[in-house]
Amino acid sequence: MTTLVLADHDGTSLSDQTAKVVAAVAKIGFDVHVLVAGSHVGAIASQAAELSGVSKVLVADTPALENNLAEPLTALIVSLRDDYKTFAAAATSVGKSVMPRVAALMDASQISEIIDVVSADTFKRPIYAGNAIQTVQSTDAKIVITVRTASFSPASLGATAAVEDVSTAGLSSDLSTFISDAISENERPELTSAKIIVSGGRGLGSAEKFREVILPVADKLAAAVGASRAAVDSGYAPNDWQVGQTGKVVAPDLYIACGISGAIQHLAGMKDSKIIVAINNDEEAPIFQIADYGLVSDLFVALPELEKEL
Repeated sequence: MTTLVLADHDGTSLSDQTAKVVAAVAKIGFDVHVLVAGSHVGAIASQAAELSGVSKVLVADTPALENNLAEPLTALIVSLRDDYKTFAAAATSVGKSVMPRVAALMDASQISEIIDVVSADTFKRPIYAGNAIQTVQSTDAKIVITVRTASFSPASLGATAAVEDVSTAGLSSDLSTFISDAISENERPELTSAKIIVSGGRGLGSAEKFREVILPVADKLAAAVGASRAAVDSGYAPNDWQVGQTGKVVAPDLYIACGISGAIQHLAGMKDSKIIVAINNDEEAPIFQIADYGLVSDLFVALPELEKEL
């Protein structure tokens, strides 16, 4: 039996989310094929072919797949259903859009955001904002999963998998139309792949203070910038910086939480970080219960001093 992984990419290069999904599904024990769908994606397919554990790369190259619209991507995956037992994708915006449609058309129950593979049909996933881990066994003929990539290390490179074209006939759809991309420019690392993240919370008090004390430290550390939902809702930081259950799930080597109390919603998105540092002037803040290092201090004093030392 074989597992099909939907590659995550930006149109020019393969996302490391794909390498993490490959590492996750390799634990199932089946052969792993990667589907690279898009327009002019030959270079991306070559990158996917280098991932250890991948035995074949399928390439669907057509303008109809250029913008990751859910309908043609779903139709493509469903057209390949007879050759695969398990279908997997990263729990990114594309994976979350496509895989539920795939599951519905295959009459299967999707298992979302798995964090571990127990066996070929049994997986673990977080529930209740990560406060409990659910073990789910599927009895469906086809298994559809999304992977919480923060829980897995990426597959290594060095393989030379075969690359094969697949039919893209009849993939056009009038159910949705691509209008435009509005991509925020960011010179810092992407949150989901950053090794270091500096996050700010409502304790910053304003967007100006957020940028005044958080960004200099992040720049010195070459870190990504994150924010709690409270900070985003208050307008201190843009939505794409949000870390948490309703934001992005991250697992960097170092997570520095500044002025963040530690609400369950936020902890669900960052508690898998290898080292957590908390800076808060409230010594009773819940964030200190999971922090490896805690500093009870005024962040407006502590962060400028940290920047000077860096």
